[in-house]
Amino acid sequence: MLFERIESPGLAHYSYLVGDGREAVVIDPRRDCDIYIDTATRQGYRITAVLETHRNEDYLIGSRELGERTGAEIWHADSQWDYRYGSPARDGQSWEVGGLRLEALHSPGHTPGHMSYVLHDPSGTPWMLFSGDALFSGDTGRVDLMGEGRMEEMAGLLWETIFHRFLPLGDGVILCPAHGAGSVCGGGSISPRSWTTLGLERRLNPALSYFERSLFIEKTARAHERPPYFERMEELNVQGPAPLHGLPSPPPLSPGEFGDRAGEGTVLDTRSETSFAPAHIPKALSIGRDAVAKYSGWFLPYHLPILLVDEENDHEETIRSLVRTGFDNIGGFLSGGMLSWLRAGYVVRSSGLISSEELCHRLDQGEQPFILDVRTERELDTVGRVPEAKNVPITQLPLHLHEIPCDREINVLCSSGVRSTIGASILQQFGWENVTVILGGTDAWSSTACPLEKPREEPEYTGA
Repeated sequence: MLFERIESPGLAHYSYLVGDGREAVVIDPRRDCDIYIDTATRQGYRITAVLETHRNEDYLIGSRELGERTGAEIWHADSQWDYRYGSPARDGQSWEVGGLRLEALHSPGHTPGHMSYVLHDPSGTPWMLFSGDALFSGDTGRVDLMGEGRMEEMAGLLWETIFHRFLPLGDGVILCPAHGAGSVCGGGSISPRSWTTLGLERRLNPALSYFERSLFIEKTARAHERPPYFERMEELNVQGPAPLHGLPSPPPLSPGEFGDRAGEGTVLDTRSETSFAPAHIPKALSIGRDAVAKYSGWFLPYHLPILLVDEENDHEETIRSLVRTGFDNIGGFLSGGMLSWLRAGYVVRSSGLISSEELCHRLDQGEQPFILDVRTERELDTVGRVPEAKNVPITQLPLHLHEIPCDREINVLCSSGVRSTIGASILQQFGWENVTVILGGTDAWSSTACPLEKPREEPEYTGA
């Protein structure tokens, strides 16, 4: 048997390659689909079918390209939308894969037509459940994507799916969701457990303790932050994204060429915070390489070419992250990196750096620096708040710039320094000059006069 879980870092996306008898099926493939073809071919399998669990919102699906390259049939869910490719899967439809059988299981809630897939072993016993975005390790799928007016309806459908369609399959069934911890597709509590079963979720998933339908709806029917790129993903995933035919290969640009194009595009600097702060191109957006997949959809415009600055002129992972969310217009990269820009004598900007230890010492000495905390509300509640800090989640910062003073040094705080650097670069794009990144963030916070404050914890309902 062939079984591979393909992980896409940043997006926390999981796709699956399942094969037996030299035939294989891919579930929820990503757009850069070489990995499925290469893995299957290397082990002597042929991909015959591609199955989608739902219309995805957070990344571009690779079904259309994978189908064109392999001849595999494509089956999508959510038949209420006008798909331009493939065929709609039906509840109870099955696919024979060697001695195994995959069966479609209608599982509405996250979206109305959401389809999960049950893998049966040769004896016909349910073995694995590919649950898409209906059920995760430690969490359930969000139910607000059809609009706040339908949240209770969708939460009720999800309760029915989980308690009457999933859990009866048996505690020993391995759960294979479409996302892991860090995804924006859950309710905000996806567990870092890498592998799980329906039995473990029955015992450990807080949402599954709300076994009363009305309480489950009350706890899960909540609106969550909606990234601005979701709408574009929804549209393209119904049309079928344009085939990549390989990753884009942006040209190297001299400092002069790069400078000429920078005014008509967006400069994306993927270097570390300690490299970006001392010297960067004016109005560059800083998103560290490991954070590009997670934050590019929040801050990059689709209508402008992207110009890359990196430390090593190695852009493959950055490009993969960009195209997975539809940023195909990559205009080039700075040849020779930031050093070539400096040697050419072009203008640079800088932002300050301060360690958490040094800032905490200043606070303990009675100073009152302005602190902009860009962590999420959930982090504030669990890790603790910095007294007197201005709290604006990083994803909401462009909407709250009018609340940030222009005449003071702005010290930007997150848990470590990555989001702080993103925040500092956004402020500088809009004219703030005196901006400092707090390195180490709350992970290293140790102020005596200004300790992190946690709210009182309320006991969690256990269903008892």
